[in-house]
Amino acid sequence: MISRRNFLRALAVAASTPTVAAAQNENSRSAGFGVLVRDPDEVIDLPEGFSYTIISRQGEEMDDGLLVPAKHDGMAAFADEDGTIRIVCNHEIYPSRQDEGAFGRNRERLGLVDKNRVYDYGNGVTPGTGGTTTIHYNPATRERLSINLSLAGTEINCAGGAMPWGSWLSCEETFRDPGSSFERAKIVRREKKHGYIFEVPAYGEGLAEPVPLTAMGRFEHEAAAADPGTGVIYLTEDRHQSLLYRFIPNKAGVLREGGKLQALAVSGKPKFDTRNWEAQTMVPGEWLETEWIDLEDPDVDSNDLRLRGQEKGAAFFARGEGLCYAAGDIAFTCTIGGSSRLGQIFAYRPSTAEGTAGEKAKPGQLALIAESNADSILRNGDNLTLSPWGDLVVCEDTSTPCGLVGVRPNGQQYPIARNSYTSAELAGICFSPDGSIMFVNIQQRGLTLAITGPWSRSS
Repeated sequence: MISRRNFLRALAVAASTPTVAAAQNENSRSAGFGVLVRDPDEVIDLPEGFSYTIISRQGEEMDDGLLVPAKHDGMAAFADEDGTIRIVCNHEIYPSRQDEGAFGRNRERLGLVDKNRVYDYGNGVTPGTGGTTTIHYNPATRERLSINLSLAGTEINCAGGAMPWGSWLSCEETFRDPGSSFERAKIVRREKKHGYIFEVPAYGEGLAEPVPLTAMGRFEHEAAAADPGTGVIYLTEDRHQSLLYRFIPNKAGVLREGGKLQALAVSGKPKFDTRNWEAQTMVPGEWLETEWIDLEDPDVDSNDLRLRGQEKGAAFFARGEGLCYAAGDIAFTCTIGGSSRLGQIFAYRPSTAEGTAGEKAKPGQLALIAESNADSILRNGDNLTLSPWGDLVVCEDTSTPCGLVGVRPNGQQYPIARNSYTSAELAGICFSPDGSIMFVNIQQRGLTLAITGPWSRSS
């Protein structure tokens, strides 16, 4: 089995060879875990020998008396001291959809929470319905021990990222100002600005203090990933013309103390277009040297941070989405990148002097490591993670039935799961700390699944 540290290097090499197309198109029966078996309960199809348990379901009453919110999205699992697991899960809900939030259709449960722990109370009429829930899970018995709301009053919390010090960054994929507006045929009243990242302690009890991390920028955030060696955090943005950001904190692990926000640029190629829409500017397997551009005053009043960055020379991407730390490298997806607009996977390789003056002599590098086309199993990749057996696992957000797709270092793709029963995307892919359980969300159905089986079979 290839080492996790060298996965992206090997994949990029494979992608640059003529054999990658054959590897990607190889019959799925010969790859991965085998043929997917139809689920009689019509939840998710898995290979033979695998099974799932539903551990969170939209609308259920939680232990705090609130309701499980809808639209489960980004997620991460954290090890607890007693062998149990804490799972923090985002909920990508608009404030106009009070019926999908934790407080009830008519906000009848809003009084159960401390108003000071709700970021945007919405004048008590349309409090932010996004945020996070935290599940306490026992992997030995495959039982949920408890579930509660852990971040309240935010909006459209899409993805985010697990931090190595034991917290989850929940990202708002929106940019809204205070005041009243007419949205989705309903009036929404806001008291606060939106478009921020919020930190949620994995082991906290009750609601986290909802403090927007303004130094990390105000824009339509998607995902976050930290390099545990440097403390640098990388951020994606869900726009057709988006940037890749990095945040260098003033104090590693203490994000409220601020830091420096920057945007990635390709050295010697200002305003570089990575999307391959009009012409092939990115060749799979080719590593380009990079530099980083400072973004002053990132808590902007206009939704133009990406435009300001591009004007200064930053590279731009086609809807940056999932992002993960891959044992030394940073992998991320661009959902509509590529000539077929079916998605791309990139890798950023940090400098050995990342975030310091020394990186000018030893710059980081960017590579396109995979690009989907009509023959690919993977289409419109979104959330992703590096699996315990050394392959990437990618969630699809596409027009056809969405699934989970494995991507091997040789470029081969293989199905791991498929939602054959609704148009809902899959999201929040992550593994238990010991690698024995895969957690994933079926977003529009409002479900979190814990999947077990012979994962070692893939390697």
